Amino acid sequence: MIPYGTDRPLLTPVDRDGSRRGAQLRRLGLGVRPDASFDSFDALADRVAEVTATPYSIVNFIDENRQFFAGLHTPVGISGGTGLGAVAAAGGSGSRHLARDHGYCPHVLVRRRALVLEDVCDYPRFAGNPVVDGMGIRSYLGAPLIDRTGVALGTVCAVDTVPRAWGRAGLDTIKLLARECVAQIERRRSPGP
Repeated sequence: MIPYGTDRPLLTPVDRDGSRRGAQLRRLGLGVRPDASFDSFDALADRVAEVTATPYSIVNFIDENRQFFAGLHTPVGISGGTGLGAVAAAGGSGSRHLARDHGYCPHVLVRRRALVLEDVCDYPRFAGNPVVDGMGIRSYLGAPLIDRTGVALGTVCAVDTVPRAWGRAGLDTIKLLARECVAQIERRRSPGP
């Protein structure tokens, strides 16, 4: 448990693969700094938002210490505040980072399975997360990005500021989008062993 300035505990899962994942991300050139791949990951995040009809979506790589939004979709016209729109509006690579213990993607990563939260406030374990009050997130749909070596590199997710009934169709959709993202990641890999 990690306290976060409230009386609610923040339960962040223990990540035993962080070092291995971080090394893999560095080998692939992901999650360290912005590069030309931002455009392709942003395009994928745009597609996720379109397919799921959500205002926000993220392609998120998570190393030992932080989360890095390589792909980020926010509503047009977002220009500040404390939500995900502020992350996008600030520009630069620093604005695309989030603490390792914030949000639900670290849970997806450790579970290595998709996570569907129709209303995060319905789950005591997730309701106390800083993104609920700080960013206004109320609904989450995410799937892990597991590469061909078996390493879970990050997640692809759709989030909303209102509760959403994702259903089985939402689960199937986010899994399909995760497979598309993994294929994109694998194309970055250099040939060889």
